Amino acid sequence: MKNNRRTWITIAIIAVIALFLYSSVKGTYNGMVTKSESVDGQWANVENVYQRRADLIPNLVNTVKGYAAHEQETFTAVVEARAKATGININADQLTQQNIQQFQNAQAQLGSALSKLLVVVEKYPDLKANQNFLDLQVQLESTENRISTERRKFNELSRDYNTFIKIFPKNIWAGLFNFEKKPYFEAVEGSDQAPVVEF
Repeated sequence: MKNNRRTWITIAIIAVIALFLYSSVKGTYNGMVTKSESVDGQWANVENVYQRRADLIPNLVNTVKGYAAHEQETFTAVVEARAKATGININADQLTQQNIQQFQNAQAQLGSALSKLLVVVEKYPDLKANQNFLDLQVQLESTENRISTERRKFNELSRDYNTFIKIFPKNIWAGLFNFEKKPYFEAVEGSDQAPVVEF
């Protein structure tokens, strides 16, 4: 009778431990999947706002061309930078720091080319008064704000996910199920220093 009772107690203890392990692994795994999918979904939002900017550029260039046809070098630089930036597509499962940096560098080059285009505009008062140009400029400014917001959200979700998979004992399950660290958008080199303006 005592052996029978000990057997049932042992089985009950093993069952409780197995149930605890199962629920722990299941909850942790599902949490990692949910957080990983949130980062991947936010990456799609980042790509979306960058695509919106890229879609505005041809209209902006064409509007400026109508007033400043001899600024061909600037137009070419913008078009080439846009082609390079839109040519870099990163799937959510290819998010590495190196890929993000490559994407960010191409976008920064496009931003620089756009800045040069907008400097050209200053030479043409009629263009600055053109309603189509003004509308495009407002949309571009709005898009730049969206880019900043979506990048910040992406970094927040990546940080949340990365913290989640590093905490003990979740780090054990993360390693076992191959959940890897997500990258961040980092500040562009030199952005920590204010530009020097000379007249």
